[in-house]
Amino acid sequence: MLPEIETKSFIEIKSFQEKLLQQLLAYISKNSKYYQRIFQQNKFNAAEIKTLEDLQKIPVTTKDDLQQFNDDFICVPKNKIIDYVTTSGTLGDPVTFAMTEKDLERLAYNEAISFACAGGSENEVYQLMTTIDRRFMAGLAYFMGARKLGAGIIRVGAGMPELQWDTIKKMFPTALITVPSFILKLIDFAEKNNIEYRSTSIKKAICIGEPIRNPDFSLNTLGEKIKEKWNIELFSTYASTEMATAFTECEAGRGGHHHPELIIVEFLDDNDKPAKEGEAGEVTITTLGVEGMPLLRFKTGDICFHHTEKCECGRNTMRLGPVIGRKKQMIKYKGTTLYPPALYDILNNIEQVENYVVEVFTNEIGTDEILIHLAAKEKSEALVKNISDHFRAKLRVTPTIKFVSSAEINVMQNPEMSRKPLKFIDKRE
Repeated sequence: MLPEIETKSFIEIKSFQEKLLQQLLAYISKNSKYYQRIFQQNKFNAAEIKTLEDLQKIPVTTKDDLQQFNDDFICVPKNKIIDYVTTSGTLGDPVTFAMTEKDLERLAYNEAISFACAGGSENEVYQLMTTIDRRFMAGLAYFMGARKLGAGIIRVGAGMPELQWDTIKKMFPTALITVPSFILKLIDFAEKNNIEYRSTSIKKAICIGEPIRNPDFSLNTLGEKIKEKWNIELFSTYASTEMATAFTECEAGRGGHHHPELIIVEFLDDNDKPAKEGEAGEVTITTLGVEGMPLLRFKTGDICFHHTEKCECGRNTMRLGPVIGRKKQMIKYKGTTLYPPALYDILNNIEQVENYVVEVFTNEIGTDEILIHLAAKEKSEALVKNISDHFRAKLRVTPTIKFVSSAEINVMQNPEMSRKPLKFIDKRE
């Protein structure tokens, strides 16, 4: 299930997208109250936009815009809305997205070609380890995508290692869809309960929500830990509710592939200008084929590198590297700028660490402070020194460590109504 456009030349893909862009601009000019207002305020004529480069003439759309003017983005009458989904609200108040029948079909198509990119076929049976309720788009997308592909899918939900293993033993799924750190919890449960996990039907995992690779595509600490224990194939996938599109790795493991029929992607610097060649930029997207709430130049907040050389899988599409961090989660700590994933990678590499939550707050002098809530196999000064030494060696700074129980970490990671575990808590003013 390889869309023909993904094997075309760069020039053909660009021309293809420019035609779709003109259709989108005509559509939102007619139907979007928000973009009608933006165009009028900026004395902007959508017909002037002919190329992808021309997009830079249009103001960007931010998360604040979506939160403040949520309903103004809706382009269809209420009776055409089939489903409502909301963002997770990781960086602010959740935003509601209205989806039509056409949008749901697009979502299923997106996930089907994404699964296929990761070697999936009608012979696959996926075990879904994320919620499909609570207005969560991702779980719905995975379920519909598997059906579109013709594959099987088992809706188990998040957590519950015992039920996950019982499902694997009884129903013989071939692939997991899960947060990768949960795979380590599955392995730990299996080892404690004498489950021969290496000889089960599972051959691969579609890893969501957390990076398993470094910017050079080598496995990071989390990815290495999984592979050391369980030699299954690992595929990264990156998506968001706002873009309703996934960037999923192929078997080459060299970044998530772009689907040009579904989305236009820019990489912007701090001044909303194109990032320089070879530099990371903020992923900024324009959705194609969305009927309910299309977005134009939406800044996701995610910082990534991108790659344009041809992939060995035969696709010519751009590939997205692992998320380095989220712009609003950037921490300036004792003269060092860093993102939470850099902290996670160090903590994941220390054997005595069982689980953790990174908290950032504003101290009494108005600067960022980092507190790591840590559940460990042992609580000792030696462990604190070991962790501090690792942070100094890798990041040149040492955050404060606070030992807590695994139960306390579990409560912190899973607040009421949360749809996915939280590792980062931002309490900055």
